[in-house]
Amino acid sequence: DVQLQASGGGLVQVGGSLILSCVASGFTFDDYAVAWFRQVPGKEREGVSCIRSNDGMKYSADSVLGRFTISVDNAKNTVYLNMTRVRAEDTGVYYCAAEVKPRLQYRFCSRYGGLGGYEYEHWGLGTLVTVSS
Repeated sequence: DVQLQASGGGLVQVGGSLILSCVASGFTFDDYAVAWFRQVPGKEREGVSCIRSNDGMKYSADSVLGRFTISVDNAKNTVYLNMTRVRAEDTGVYYCAAEVKPRLQYRFCSRYGGLGGYEYEHWGLGTLVTVSS
């Protein structure tokens, strides 16, 4: 079974930094797309950043562009979200999601797809990030 384990959340001050990790297991880590999403109670889930393995393509939402960076360590089956210059509105539960052998029609990790959520079959439990002012 595919499993995703997100960790690294916590309390951080405005302007600070935090690194989230998503450890994947149950599939060969060579043909995938992985994305980070976040959700605040009462609001819709928001796609944050995406990465796909075949060409290393990355894509991030405008709200985090220039502040958050997604990366991967294939040897550790781990995808990271490096959050810098965090803002109060970055508070939320962060989830990682994965699609094994991503379907071409979804155009993962581009302006056309990869941050909608519907593209992903596998989801991990979230990790809470709280940004304090």
